[in-house]
Amino acid sequence: MLAQIGNTPLLALDALTSEFPTTKLLGKAEWHNPGGSVKDRAAARIVAEARRSGKLASGKILLDSTSGNTGIAYAMLGAALGFPVTLCVPENVSPERKRILQAYGANIIYTDPAEGSDGAIKIVRQLAERHPDLYFYADQYSNDANWRAHYETTANEIWQQTEGRITHFVAMLGTTGTFVGTTRRLKELNPRIRCISLQPDSAFHGIEGAKYLPTAIVPRIYDASLADQNLEIVTEDAYAMARRLAREQGLLVGVSSAAAVVGSLQIAERLKIDQRATIVTILCDSGEKYLSEKFWHEK
Repeated sequence: MLAQIGNTPLLALDALTSEFPTTKLLGKAEWHNPGGSVKDRAAARIVAEARRSGKLASGKILLDSTSGNTGIAYAMLGAALGFPVTLCVPENVSPERKRILQAYGANIIYTDPAEGSDGAIKIVRQLAERHPDLYFYADQYSNDANWRAHYETTANEIWQQTEGRITHFVAMLGTTGTFVGTTRRLKELNPRIRCISLQPDSAFHGIEGAKYLPTAIVPRIYDASLADQNLEIVTEDAYAMARRLAREQGLLVGVSSAAAVVGSLQIAERLKIDQRATIVTILCDSGEKYLSEKFWHEK
């Protein structure tokens, strides 16, 4: 299973770029990972390092907060490798995510939906502090293994798949590990690559897994100096793009993936007419975990 994580396809989103003939827009299809999302990369690295160091020793429970995808990856790995998993999850995550976590046998502690991912972080920190001998607190928001997974895999895959032609990298901010790790490595490979981070436009948004950093608990692994530009994405624009991708491109993607495409097209619109560009973004997961959302039925 671990060998199946990574080396995901890079898909051309040509149906969206007819207005930009000199721009190539590519999306990394992370739902091809066995757990169905980009979070498999970080979770696998966190687990591997914890097992190697003895922090996730026999009898210990892996503990973390999650909005869903990292939790699914932990639960999958726990079932495959034989360690128990306890997760603090906001009550309002999609029903599909809840069912997947339950299917893998994870112990789930639901937290106040009004507090979002920050509320789950607060609860998990309390548990870790009270029971240090019981839990290995994976702490994806502070664990350097998170961003290192993308530094060593995601960035190098993008570089190889584009044959070094990438000019712009665009990614949503959640734990920030994907953006931080991928950007650090891409900047080493070519400092001229523009790296753009995306986040929701307000604290109250509907982009699961994303953080509005001005009012959120900022992940320790986040490095604000890395972004050449930061854009804010409107939730309704992400919903509309998810529908558009399904109906025009034949791709069923999640809301954060759609938000990443919205941001990528904003970058394409700002380029000079004759400027050639290869924009790569991360399609974090498929839309299957969001099919209960009402926005799919809107026109």
